[in-house]
Amino acid sequence: MTLKPQLARLGLFDAKVPRYTSYPTAPHFSNDVGADLFGDWISGIAPGSSISLYIHVPFCRRLCWFCACRTQGTQTDNPVIAYVDVLKAELDLLAARLPEGVTLSRLHWGGGTPTLLNADLMRELAGRILQIVPLGPDAEFSVEIDPNEIDETRLDALAEAGMNRASIGVQDFDDEIQKTIGRIQSYDVTRKAAEMIRARGISSLNADILYGLPHQTKARMTESVQKLLSLNPDRVALYGYAHVPWMAKRQQLIPSDALPTPEQRLELFETARRLFLWDNYAEIGIDHFATQDDGLTHALHAGRLKRNFQGYTDDQAPFLIGLGASSISRFPQGYAQNAPATSAHTKAIREGRFSTSRGHLFKGQDVLRSRLIEALMCDFQINSNEILRDYDISAAELQQMYAKANSAFDGLLRVDENGLFIPPDARALTRMIARSFDAYDLSKAGHSSAI
Repeated sequence: MTLKPQLARLGLFDAKVPRYTSYPTAPHFSNDVGADLFGDWISGIAPGSSISLYIHVPFCRRLCWFCACRTQGTQTDNPVIAYVDVLKAELDLLAARLPEGVTLSRLHWGGGTPTLLNADLMRELAGRILQIVPLGPDAEFSVEIDPNEIDETRLDALAEAGMNRASIGVQDFDDEIQKTIGRIQSYDVTRKAAEMIRARGISSLNADILYGLPHQTKARMTESVQKLLSLNPDRVALYGYAHVPWMAKRQQLIPSDALPTPEQRLELFETARRLFLWDNYAEIGIDHFATQDDGLTHALHAGRLKRNFQGYTDDQAPFLIGLGASSISRFPQGYAQNAPATSAHTKAIREGRFSTSRGHLFKGQDVLRSRLIEALMCDFQINSNEILRDYDISAAELQQMYAKANSAFDGLLRVDENGLFIPPDARALTRMIARSFDAYDLSKAGHSSAI
């Protein structure tokens, strides 16, 4: 099943499918969820529970052309200082709703560029967070770090606050590719950032690298991956670049005729994948790799691997609360998203209310299908005993779902009384197979290439 003609026949090179970091995916959110309901969900958390907290910082010194995230550029600290004040006010709203004894399983600062904050702002923000929700046992505090926007002073502040995992974006080390995507970041700058991080006892290091970039070749991919491996990251996310200039206007600066074809994208992915496997990294889901002693690898082997808006995770907390503009929260009841625009988010918080502008209430088979899709994305299989034990579905209906998915892929999948299994040679099709269990309108925007 590794032959390109077979993959092409099944639609791998033409399909546009979700990344399935949630189900239903964000384009299906509506205004059914507002600030009051979001507040009620927080109040309904049982005392003493463990939660995860995501803090979104949407500012960058420069806007990379390849990025499709909601970010805004700033050359001064004034907007950042004002935004941190808003985050602290939002944290106060959270504190007023949170039951007693709640602790953090995971704390993640993302963006944008969280390391745009100066050291004093970092200390203020971390102090306010941990005053309201302290870190629990074995908690993880991670921060996305731009190697171009970090120094000793800021790293000292983060280490003092308890950061124990850092994530650095690499994208690609090739000079021509960096110029084409508007992201100049040398290997030396990246290596120095990694060394400064580890010098502070922060041993856990994540890195992101992209395939499918303009001018990328197998030789260039090989060189970039080998340079990345020399930094000994504990986890690597190997993401496919999504070229969506109609959604992210800055991507119009990237020449589309320099992009690899879908077939070439697959070759680039396989090139990088082989290098990680040769270096004894464990393959985690469809696009992550981790060292053998990393938490993701342990979660994979134990059947506890999860998927959320940051990708794959070993976090078992049932509540993910997002703070800051555009952040998304997940509760057992559904999803809630803050106002995407910083101005709208700020206005709501200053008026003393959450900025929740949309979301999704789980209904029907949402929770069931969410688990089916997550199982495929994490484990490449669905365990029938687990599904029948935990969800309201008959064995006959579950088998019908399997049969429908299998028929769409010419009987390629293995289906028996134990469940459904994606063979190794077909795993490039995983997102397409997961789509077979998606009950929503697949014409919605927000999908990207299947490879």
